[in-house]
Amino acid sequence: MRNRNIWLGVLLTLVWTGAAARPANAAENPSVAQVLNESVSGAENELMSAADAMPVDKYSFAPTSGEFKGVRNFAEQLKHIAAVNYILGASILVEKPPVDLGGESGPVAIKSKAEVIKFANDSFAYLHKAIASINDKNMLAPIKHPFGDAPASRLGLAVLGAQHIFDHYGQIVEYLRMNGIVPPASR
Repeated sequence: MRNRNIWLGVLLTLVWTGAAARPANAAENPSVAQVLNESVSGAENELMSAADAMPVDKYSFAPTSGEFKGVRNFAEQLKHIAAVNYILGASILVEKPPVDLGGESGPVAIKSKAEVIKFANDSFAYLHKAIASINDKNMLAPIKHPFGDAPASRLGLAVLGAQHIFDHYGQIVEYLRMNGIVPPASR
């Protein structure tokens, strides 16, 4: 019962945030996939505007003073988000990711700002494709969780996707500010 109430709360939050972001001319009764896509799109827009704002010479920036030993640099943060987008999308679609990820960190060969941004944009396109496959009949059906042994649901993995993006977006905002850059969403 407790899990059911948690999922109901998550779904209501998504519906509310999706409704707040929905244009006035949008359909009055959106599908679950539309609401989930709106939530991911909101996170995507903020993240990718921040990715564009960081100068190319700062993509290797990682904080060093304080308790930052071993943290991902700016590019690695973006690559990690993109890799997880692919992993979650593939799990929702019950297929293998369409690219060789090299794990949660993303492909080692992707290094430049342009390559990282393309990898991230492509991952969002794939995640949106996966979310579009979610419907009333399959959203709660048990599927394999990509990060553990417990079963998951398509709805849960889509929500996890939006949460994960914003978790790392918060870190990316700090990296921008440490470099004297006001995040685009704060301008």
